Amino acid sequence: MNATDFIVSRNDLQQCKSIETQPPEAAALPADALLVKVTRFAFTANNITYAVMGDALKYWQLFPAPKDFGNIPVWGFGEVIASKHPNVAVGETLFGYFPMATHLVIEAADVTKRGLRDGAAHRQVAAPVYNAYARVSGDPAFTGKQGDYQALLRPLFMLSFLVDDFLAENDFYGARRVMLSSASSKTAYGLAHLLHRRDGIKVIGLTSAPNVAFVKSLGCYDEVVTYDAVTSLPADSPVAYVDMAGNSDLRERLHRHFGGQMKYSGRVGLTHRSTSPEEPELPGAKPSWFFAPDHIRKRAREWGPGGVDMRFGAAWAGFAPKLDQWLTVTEGRGPAAVQQVYLDTLNGRVPPDQGHILAL
Repeated sequence: MNATDFIVSRNDLQQCKSIETQPPEAAALPADALLVKVTRFAFTANNITYAVMGDALKYWQLFPAPKDFGNIPVWGFGEVIASKHPNVAVGETLFGYFPMATHLVIEAADVTKRGLRDGAAHRQVAAPVYNAYARVSGDPAFTGKQGDYQALLRPLFMLSFLVDDFLAENDFYGARRVMLSSASSKTAYGLAHLLHRRDGIKVIGLTSAPNVAFVKSLGCYDEVVTYDAVTSLPADSPVAYVDMAGNSDLRERLHRHFGGQMKYSGRVGLTHRSTSPEEPELPGAKPSWFFAPDHIRKRAREWGPGGVDMRFGAAWAGFAPKLDQWLTVTEGRGPAAVQQVYLDTLNGRVPPDQGHILAL
């Protein structure tokens, strides 16, 4: 049986290729292991962030690739085609974190009716959420278009949900205006949707000129401002800034404009990769990374078993119905299609209302 992996150069993300690999024979699988065929996966700008942060956050270690190359993790679906675990059947559908590949071996551990995790040693370097797989066979929430939405947006909306919760827990650091850069991105408009429902919070979307119409059409931003006009915003009252873009020039302009009124400056994404590694001292709150796994661990302790899932499920139920209006899902199959979507996403050529579901 032949298999295919899509890999990228860790030192130059523009360089990418598909390679043939050899998955193990079913009989050669170790005890409790599963051989999973990756049936479809989502690819968004969030996956570019995984690549940019591949070394710093150990994403490259999750799915080994040849020297100097990496396999970008993606969220999607797989079918169990061979199983050495007594409680996992061939034919089951799993939802979770996969390589950009046709196959994955999972060392099944902590198997329950609802899910399992990959116990492989090299997978333990990252947060537990990245090793967990939901068993979703026959679940209508994970089939057809709803399944596509789950792959495209569920992980991003979890980040939106956690940032919203973090800001609310801290009373928005005294601000009643929240600015989001990359306002057309899926994580940003998920967060804007949640913030928009909170009393007394004004949501300001920062975006590029070509995306203004789309961002306004979403209906979850109170104001939309282009990047070149951010200094026209009033600087006489506190603001919080959630940085999805990672553009150091924009961040510096905002801090210098708002000065001491910049009460929170949180970095979430890296859709803009030409950011400066050297950060100058800026007025206002010191920019800091929001690390979702830390906050989810905190809430899991405080809310108890199932507490995060229950609250997130309620938030998702309010968000998912919007997606039919906001998103057009496009499917691509085969190495050439995957490479095209990867390069288009890397170079900012994907329209904000488009979502890509792929398979090698």
